[in-house]
Amino acid sequence: MTAPSVRAQFRALTPAARLLVVNQFGINVGFYMVVPFLATYLVDDLGYAAALVGVVLGVRTLSQQGLFLVGGTAADRLGARPVIVLGCALRVLAFGLFALVTSPVGIVSAAVLTGFAGALFNPAVRAYLSREAGEERAGAFAVFNTAADAGAFAGPLLGAALLAVDFRLVAAVACVTFLLLTVAQVLVLPAHPVETHTEGVLGSWGTVVRNRRFVAFTFCGSAHLALYNQVYLVLPLEAQRVTGTPAVVGVLFAVSTVTGIVLYVRVAAWAGRRWPPGTCVAVGLALMGAGFVPVAVSAPLLPTATGLVPAAALPVLAGAMVFTFGIALANPFTMQLMPVVGSERLIGTYYGFYYLVSALVAAAVSAAAGALLDLGGPGWRAAAPVALIAVGLAGAAGTALMQRRGHLT
Repeated sequence: MTAPSVRAQFRALTPAARLLVVNQFGINVGFYMVVPFLATYLVDDLGYAAALVGVVLGVRTLSQQGLFLVGGTAADRLGARPVIVLGCALRVLAFGLFALVTSPVGIVSAAVLTGFAGALFNPAVRAYLSREAGEERAGAFAVFNTAADAGAFAGPLLGAALLAVDFRLVAAVACVTFLLLTVAQVLVLPAHPVETHTEGVLGSWGTVVRNRRFVAFTFCGSAHLALYNQVYLVLPLEAQRVTGTPAVVGVLFAVSTVTGIVLYVRVAAWAGRRWPPGTCVAVGLALMGAGFVPVAVSAPLLPTATGLVPAAALPVLAGAMVFTFGIALANPFTMQLMPVVGSERLIGTYYGFYYLVSALVAAAVSAAAGALLDLGGPGWRAAAPVALIAVGLAGAAGTALMQRRGHLT
């Protein structure tokens, strides 16, 4: 049996799920046409100090990742649909502020709203899609991820083109994009029944924390986000170090994104017919770690370039392809297992807790990887990728052990 195409898998979704897939493409187009250029705009156009730019970006990340649990809990108690709509509407306001204000207070306010919107939207949309897809969660999330990657690929290209006019035009176009998506959600997205919760918010959080199987799965799965963040740290820094040009970073992102678009649906369908979901996650995490093997081997051998050396980037690019193959396995089956190790009744809260813990683990791993990169010297260049290989293997081993003991069925 051949693997379904993205189009066939998309057509197999319910109308509401198809809207969420299209919605995710639009969300990422709007987001990535602005955020990659925000730091340059604040420094070059508005003359802000780099320290203030760091605060703006840090506040955006903290307000999103730190409030994931709040967004997931809101989706359980209010319904996923209104939280999705509110999250998208807040992005209309946030990106509208980026287009209209230039004061530090206004920029920080826009950054906070952007993060809070993501904290509401991300757990809610995954909870809604999980319920809508039913037993076909892995395939639905594979299509969802394909659309997300396509949007992340198209967004910076569109942003770069509009940036030739003015950054505020870029932000305004993103604002209009989010407005259209919000209207579509209001008009088309049906509401799911909201279950009654007799326990309070703290009670539902306690239920999640006391679920030892879910907590163990969360810590194993947190290797996914910890490694994924290295697409923005270890891989681009190593690619630029060995080639001597920042242009290779764009090539790296293009290779990773296109590989994901091509692989997500096909790999998920192929693996889902052969392995149980827990095995798929374990193999995916191992492959994500294995993506750093070419870097670990080549880093001590390749000196820092003084000019453009395209061939020197091949180990990083090859590693990125293996890494993306792992994502194609790990992510959709992690989403499929979430209601299994958690519960359908509190699915939003479980998603929120999972992403909150993953964000904290990812921050710690990124800090450690950055510290290892700072050690410098040929003898230490393999330290960061070797540590990341270990992170992938640890997550894979833990997940495989849970699968073997029957905790993921």
